[in-house]
Amino acid sequence: MASLVIQDLHASIGDKPIVKGLSLTINSGEVHAIMGPNGTGKSTLAKVIAGHPDYTVTGGDVLLDGVSILGQEADERARAGLFLAFQYPSEIPGVSIANFLRAAVQARMAEGEELDAVEYYEHLYKKMDSLKIDRKFTSRAVNEGFSGGEKKRHEILQMQLLNPKFAVLDETDSGLDVDALKVVSEGVNALQERGNVGTLLITHY
Repeated sequence: MASLVIQDLHASIGDKPIVKGLSLTINSGEVHAIMGPNGTGKSTLAKVIAGHPDYTVTGGDVLLDGVSILGQEADERARAGLFLAFQYPSEIPGVSIANFLRAAVQARMAEGEELDAVEYYEHLYKKMDSLKIDRKFTSRAVNEGFSGGEKKRHEILQMQLLNPKFAVLDETDSGLDVDALKVVSEGVNALQERGNVGTLLITHY
């Protein structure tokens, strides 16, 4: 069984300590929630796990399947099976969703293995339909001009395509109306029902 273990983690930005001695173990198939008001370090924790360079770990460790990931770059952590859904997804002008997702899926494959284009698009469209994302979105630049709901659906689409071992969802519910929240939650649940994904859900509620 895969595990993500946070051991007495301390992290800061500059000279300001933010995460102060957090310990948590997440196993495959489990869902854990961290709740609290703004400014308590929830998003900092998510970014530290993902390898954001602005944050410094000053104590403790983060282990993925028993191996410390703190010395790894963000892309190495992603290939090892981590996924972070951002609270505020970034726009990437000039890069289409189709090319972005294809590159992300290809990067997770073994060296020398090539992605079958036909199978990729069949799988992509199936996931887009389930999330009620218009197929025309594949030609649009990543998150450029997207509504809050569209950005979050795109994050969940990425997660479903990449099928990570562990997903950290940083306030994925933030800024969504009821209909968009329902679609996003169904997308998260669909992945969770496979039973092999551990999820850390961060929310201010």
